Amino acid sequence: MRIIEAYTEFLIEGETAVAIGKFDGVHIGHQKLLQQILNKKKDGLRSCVFTFDPPPDVFFGKRLPMELTTREEKRRIFAKMGIDILIEFPLNEKTAAITPEKFVEKLLADQMHTRFIAAGTDLSFGQGGRGDSAYLCAVQELYGYKTEIIQKIRKNGREISSTYVREAVDQGKMELAEELLGEPYPVYGEIVHGNKLGRSIGMPTINQLPPENKVLPPFGVYFSEVEIEGNVYKGITNIGKKPTVDGHHTGVETFLYNFNQDVYGDMAQVRLYSFKRPEQKFESVEALKAQMKADIEAGFHYRHEKAKKI
Repeated sequence: MRIIEAYTEFLIEGETAVAIGKFDGVHIGHQKLLQQILNKKKDGLRSCVFTFDPPPDVFFGKRLPMELTTREEKRRIFAKMGIDILIEFPLNEKTAAITPEKFVEKLLADQMHTRFIAAGTDLSFGQGGRGDSAYLCAVQELYGYKTEIIQKIRKNGREISSTYVREAVDQGKMELAEELLGEPYPVYGEIVHGNKLGRSIGMPTINQLPPENKVLPPFGVYFSEVEIEGNVYKGITNIGKKPTVDGHHTGVETFLYNFNQDVYGDMAQVRLYSFKRPEQKFESVEALKAQMKADIEAGFHYRHEKAKKI
C-alpha cells in the first residue's frame, strides 16, 4: 500500500475509486463503504482512502485527540483489506480553507483522477464542512466520476458510528464493540521490558505501552488473544497502572497461555474479548499472585465455553 503523508502536492497515476473520511474505529459501516471502492479494482481503478491528519474535529477543537484506531492501526487495517493508496492529508489553517469546489476540482479530479466515490450520508469536506455527498453528486458529470451514497448500518435500533463504538469501549462492553467493529477491539504496540514481577512469580507476561492518544477501556482484566509475528496466542490482559507494584504508568500487560519465548522488541496486537474484573490494589504480592492464578483459570474456562458455542 502506498502512503501519501505530510504534503498536499501529490499526483496519482491512473484512475481511482475513492472513499473520504476519518475512519476512526474502522467499524462495519466503514467496511461496507470501503468494500465499494475495493470492488472497483476489477474495473481497473486503484482503491484510494483519503483521510485528514489531524481529524477535522480534533483540529477544530471539538474533541480531544484520542483515537479508537491510531494512525499505525489504520495503516495496518487498510493494507490488510487491500487498499492501494492511503492519503493522510495534512489539515492546517491553509488546507482547512480549501473550498469544496477546489477540493473536488484540484484534489479529486486533477491530482487523484477520481472516477468513483463511495460517500457516507454524513460526509463533510472543504471550508466550513460545506462539501457533502449531495454536492459530490451534483458535480459528478462535470468532473467525470460517479458517486454512490452508502447508507448507514443500524444495530440495536441505532446507527453504527465511531461514537457508538467509543461508548462501548468506554463502558468496557467489549462484546458490543466487537459486534460494531466486526472483530475484537485491538491495542497495537511494541513489546517492552516490564518490572518482571510476573516472571519472578512463575507467571510471565508481555508488556506494552499504548500510544498516548489510544482510547482504552476501563482499567481492569480482560480475556484476550495476542498476535505476534503472524502467530496468535490466547491470553488474559490487564490494562491499567498496576497499583500493587507500580501505580504510575498506564500499560497493557498480558499473560499468554503455553508461551515462553523472547519477544522483546516485537510488535503485538492485543485483541480484547471480554471484561472480567476491575483493576485493584492488593495487600501483598502473594495476594496478587493468588488473584492472577484465579484470573488465568477463569480465562481457561472462558476459552473452553467460547469454543463449545462455536
